[in-house]
Amino acid sequence: MLFNSYIFVFVFFPICLVGYYGLLKSGKPEAAKVFLTVMSLWFYGYFNLSYLLIMVCSIAGNYLFHRLLSREPRKAVMILAVALNLGVLFYFKYFDFFLDTVNVAFGTDFVLRGILLPLGISFFTFQQISFIVDTYRGEVADCSLSEYALFVSFFPQLIAGPIVNHNEMLPQFRAFGKKKADWEQIAGGFALFVLGLAKKVLLADIFGAGVDYGYENLALLARGDAALVILFYALQLYFDFSGYCDMAVGIGGMLGIEIPVNFNSPYKAVNIVDFWKRWHITLNRFFTKYVYIPLGGNRKGQGRMYLNFLVVFFLSGFWHGAGFHFLVWGMLHGVLYVVTRFWQRHVPQNKHRVMTALSQIATFLYVSVA
Repeated sequence: MLFNSYIFVFVFFPICLVGYYGLLKSGKPEAAKVFLTVMSLWFYGYFNLSYLLIMVCSIAGNYLFHRLLSREPRKAVMILAVALNLGVLFYFKYFDFFLDTVNVAFGTDFVLRGILLPLGISFFTFQQISFIVDTYRGEVADCSLSEYALFVSFFPQLIAGPIVNHNEMLPQFRAFGKKKADWEQIAGGFALFVLGLAKKVLLADIFGAGVDYGYENLALLARGDAALVILFYALQLYFDFSGYCDMAVGIGGMLGIEIPVNFNSPYKAVNIVDFWKRWHITLNRFFTKYVYIPLGGNRKGQGRMYLNFLVVFFLSGFWHGAGFHFLVWGMLHGVLYVVTRFWQRHVPQNKHRVMTALSQIATFLYVSVA
């Protein structure tokens, strides 16, 4: 189900709002949690019931690992849980890519499986990995199955993020029924939802039509046309992704739940380091906490730090999609990120307005071409 679909706007979400606030008003916060979870599962399984089976099995399996790690935080159990999550993600998202790569490299003829990619699996897999690792580290208090199921399946952030943490969501779920409806928050959430919907429908989809035409007629494009397609694609990506995240935050606001902001005007960034502080903020946060810091961060010298940056961007590219072009994209950002960090450490920074504006333009052009 899509946020911009008629069934969501006129059927699903009105039912969700009425049922949720009705249960809270009648003094049944636990029932409200279960209701939101059921609605979230309906939202996820709307297009394909097999998606729902994958989601339910994933929730059940990871909750079992959470219980085991809560009782005895054994590293081997944590590693097994993370490996199983990554294995499921690999099978659904990368297995056909792996077979195709092997066929090309070694001349084999393995038949591709045509595996259906479950919606949002990259997001809820990373979310559950963070939960498992934090449980092992002792950062997660005891969590009920109803709270965990809602944490993973909560529909506003399920399909396109942001990637939320347990310490952002569980305290809010536990506060159900303890506070009255905040009409100012509800109105702000509605306004943000409308803004995100406008980004998606009036901007992203319009730019997307131009992008689709350009990619379908590459041989006919002149230089100016190609430049426009590049520009339109950069704008389509931003308005589509940012629009969905705005709608997610807005829906959360209408339910009285705060969801973290995922974008902060990234095309105003003055360099690539600044860009990644503004674009997909929660993904950058995940890789920093669970990849960059465990690899040593900046604690083992500059050379190791720069290598860690490259590893993060390599994984980020691979996370975004199964294809060598995603890896190239990740490394284009990674190499410039390393060069920029080196430059910032060794060259005095010029913060003149003209230089800032030129840096913003150069960063936007680089990101767009990449």
